Parts: sequence; structure tokens; C-alpha cells
Amino acid sequence: MINTILSFAATNLILEIPAATQNQSQSFSNPTSTYQAYLNELCLSAVLPWLKEDFTPQAKVWPTTTALPSFWELVSGTAITLDATRFILVPSETIDLSELRVPQEWVDLSSWAGDYYLAVQVEPDEGYVRVWGYCTHAQLKTKGNYDAGDRTYSLDATDLIADISVLAVAREFCTDEPTRATIPQMPRLPQEQAQNLIVRLGKSEIISPRLAIPFQLWGGLIEHGGWRQSLYERRLGLPEQRSVIEWLQSGVSGIAEAIGWGRLNLQLSAAGARSVEEIQPGVTLSRQLAIAGQSYELLITPQGNPDARYWRFELHNTTVGAAIPGGFKLRLLTEDLQPFPNNEDIATTAVEQLYVEVALEAGEGIVWEIEPLPENYDREILKF
Repeated sequence: MINTILSFAATNLILEIPAATQNQSQSFSNPTSTYQAYLNELCLSAVLPWLKEDFTPQAKVWPTTTALPSFWELVSGTAITLDATRFILVPSETIDLSELRVPQEWVDLSSWAGDYYLAVQVEPDEGYVRVWGYCTHAQLKTKGNYDAGDRTYSLDATDLIADISVLAVAREFCTDEPTRATIPQMPRLPQEQAQNLIVRLGKSEIISPRLAIPFQLWGGLIEHGGWRQSLYERRLGLPEQRSVIEWLQSGVSGIAEAIGWGRLNLQLSAAGARSVEEIQPGVTLSRQLAIAGQSYELLITPQGNPDARYWRFELHNTTVGAAIPGGFKLRLLTEDLQPFPNNEDIATTAVEQLYVEVALEAGEGIVWEIEPLPENYDREILKF
């Protein structure tokens, strides 16, 4: 087995923390967030290999490992998807195992909520984690106690299933038993309000931004992947990381490179260009995507004259001669996820490419979506 299982209570699962996990290189805005992320990283590094070995090799972080810092800066916990099932890892250093406490975000945000919640005690100095119980989302909502002070749901240890071996049996044989309770969608946050909140909560001296505003506002803000990333980057004091104009002129940012963005035809780019008018023809931005087991590429290319610039978003299969299957959709939305005229292209039958062309004001943001969903998709706001 990848992890060494140490001797402990019969029903608990003890997993060794890989030694390589001890060096964390991610950036956070304050020591509290840094340590919170450290505990989550230790927890993930021990538990994920076990899930891969005992459940499915396809177990993976949701939405993607590159997004984890933007979660851990703001809230503790990690989501792991196993086929259609989602596990939420809830790490804690406490030696008091009388209850499981889960941040509200992992329970009341419909896109974050899980099926099973694993209570994980982390022992950094001893080099192991202890998975001491689990429950379902439905149990948290029906039996859990909500604490408005720290916005957590707590469930007594007596209501948790302590025998972790039961989990595999429950997944395999109790498929008809609902694991999730019904939760309402967060109200839509207007773009201007979201931007104001990002500015306000982007100050690193606000140690716990999740408690600084009402949950309805907070949930609406961070459930949007682009706004969550913007808040994280602002708290780190980073400049705009997703400016398409900047990428075309000066190169793709490190954060964008990490999620797969690159620049094509570099030899045609205008070295030292200072404005959109100075972008040379032929420069294209490219992002590699995996969709339904195949490799695709999303391209963004400036079109038209400098005084009448518009942008072409294009999706194609990277395999020579391969088409985009019928049913695929390429869609553009405003920053606050609103549609607009001619904002999507749908493949009614197999096609060579899908594309949408759009004219944008300076500083305007756009969000791209593809159906079926690409692997590791996390919503992002591209600025123009």
C-alpha cells in the first residue's frame, strides 16, 4: 500500500503523511491561512492515495489541484471526486473527538457540497492522520447543529460512523439511500457588488473574510470560481492575472500557465507593445483541455482592425482529422454569468470547430464554458 497503516483503534484508519509533503511552497496572505493550508495539505497527501487505492484510481481533487490555494486561503476543507461521488475532507488538529465541525460553505453551497464528510485528525509532529469517522450531507443537515458564530455545522461523534471500512460497503450497496439533502441556490450577486466585496475583503489584515459579511453574500461571491480566484489574488497583493491584452503583449502570467494557458506564434508578438493596437496579427492564446477522454484546444484570437477590435473564441479537437461530437456547446457569459445575444455555438452534428465572436469594452470580463465540462474545469474571468 502507498501509505503505511499504523497500529491504532480497530475502527479508525491511520495513514502516514508522506515526508515530501512537509515543504509547502504555496502563497497565502497571513500566518493563519498559511497554517490552515498546511493542515489541509497534510490531510490531502495522506488520504487521497488511500482513496485511490481502496476505491478508485480516478479519485481526484475538485475542481483542480491548482485551485486549492484559493480555497484554503478562505476556508478549510478539500473536495475529492470519486466517479459521481464527492468526499469532503475535514481536517482538524484537535484532540477532542467528541464532534465533527464542518464549515458552512461545504454544506450550504450547492456546487461545493459533498456526499460523504470524513473527519480527519492531523498529527503533524507525529507524521500521521487519523480518519476517525464519517457522515453524509443529509446527516449534517438533519442531525447537525448550526453555529452562527463560526458558521459551522457540528455533528456529535455518536452520530458518526466510526468504522471506516463501512464506507466502501455503503457506496457499493446503499446506492438508493440519498446522501445529500436539498439545499437552495445562493442568490445571484450583481457584478458591481461582487467587485466591491473583493476590494473590501481583499485586505490581508481581514484574517477571516468568510465571517465578515452575511453568508448569502459570501456564498454568492466564492461559489463563482472567477471571483474566488480574484479575491485570493487580491489578498496576496498580486496584479491582474488574467488580462488577455497583457498576455498577448508580455506573455501569459504564471498563474495562467499553471492551468494550461499558453501563447502561440510567439515570433509574431510585438516585443514591448504597450496597447491593444500594437498586438501583431497571428498571436493567439491557447488552452489545452481534456473533454470526455479526448484532447481539445480553446483558442482566443484578436480579430478586426485596431479601432474595431473583436475576439474569436474557438474550440477544436487536437487530434488530426478528429471532429467535435454533436451535442458539444461553447458558450460565453458576462462576468456575472449572464448570457447575451449570439453567445454560444452548438454542434448539432459532428463539426470541425465551434466558435463565438464577441466585441468587448476595455476592462470588460468574460467567462467561457464548454459542455460537456472539461476535466479540472474551474470558472475563470478573462479580462479584456
